[in-house]
Amino acid sequence: MSDVQEAVTRVHREEWARVVAALTRRFGDLDIAEEAAAEAFATAVERWLADGVPPNPGGWLTTTAARKAIDRIRRESRRDDKHKEAAMVYDDEPPEPVGAIDDDRLRLIFTCCHPALAAQTRVALTLRMVGGLTVPEIARAFLVADTALERRITRAKAKIKAARIPYRVPSAEDLPARVSGVLAVLYLVFNEGYLATGPGTDPVRHDLTAEAIRLTRLLRTLMPGDGEVAGLLALMLLTEARRTARVSAGGELVPLAEQDRGAWDAALIAEGHRLVRERLAAAAAGAAPGRYQILAAINAVHTSARDVRDTDWSQILALYDQLVRRDPSPIVALNRAVAVAELDGPQVALAAVDRLEGELVATTPTTPPAPTCCAGCTAVTSRARPTTGPSSWRATPPRPPT
Repeated sequence: MSDVQEAVTRVHREEWARVVAALTRRFGDLDIAEEAAAEAFATAVERWLADGVPPNPGGWLTTTAARKAIDRIRRESRRDDKHKEAAMVYDDEPPEPVGAIDDDRLRLIFTCCHPALAAQTRVALTLRMVGGLTVPEIARAFLVADTALERRITRAKAKIKAARIPYRVPSAEDLPARVSGVLAVLYLVFNEGYLATGPGTDPVRHDLTAEAIRLTRLLRTLMPGDGEVAGLLALMLLTEARRTARVSAGGELVPLAEQDRGAWDAALIAEGHRLVRERLAAAAAGAAPGRYQILAAINAVHTSARDVRDTDWSQILALYDQLVRRDPSPIVALNRAVAVAELDGPQVALAAVDRLEGELVATTPTTPPAPTCCAGCTAVTSRARPTTGPSSWRATPPRPPT
């Protein structure tokens, strides 16, 4: 790969969302923004080979994409639409309030994750418009045909336009609920990589986990004061840190007790622990921790133990007790039973699991299975595991915990 191609690849990763977001704000149309951005990057490959990489690649791409969008509007506009066209060409001001936080990329994320769209559509649209993944890349990740995914994205953009879904960050009073929806989409993408569901796929899809982490980092940059954003990022980092140790040379998932902890990514663990400590300090100051922050704290306890025998299961159980109060779902109760098994023995935990059996079969889990460290704990999760898993578009299919 040439230096210019490497530069285009890097700039695409760093600037795609910014370019699409700026165009969407200016022209009010996701379809125009996506097409113009793609054309601008294609032009960059040709022009930069001849002229070199410009000093401000992001600015060059945004300007080029805007010109291409204007050309398209001119081609499609009727003669009596000149006033509207002129406004699009010369007016850079957003047509409505920007919301609680003024950032184009954040507006784009909230638009793609709007609750009026189906969950699988939010995922596809976010990966395409914010992540910059191509339609074939997204379709391959979720084992659907390219044409089917293309239609799904096209329908989503049409619905946003027809329903006049606003391109803005929600108001301060609506922001917490909407942030929760965005985080659910990002966590779904991560879990599909962490526990890949498709037949014939690798047990861990690093492309998806890495993309989910990248987008969550972006959200963290845009919303540095949001505790649940920090919690989700910490949870992803601490989970991803164990990736290489989770899969054997033969492609089998390795239980936590058998993993080589020396193979865990120390840098990711350190970053995840720093975020957890930050949130613990906020909790000590009176900020109630949310679901992702508690899950991150649980993973911090696991990754703090240099040996599986050093795991502080009493602390993990106390954290699950907090989580059950916030999220009294059967899956959380099952994960809590794993900690009970470690402290009080599997028979005590199995009695609790038996009471959950009917609820578990009917549940689509959104919390990853708890890591297990003994045969009795594996028996706890195995007994509870439903016989049929959810679609790969849903959050966390049942798997042997690792």
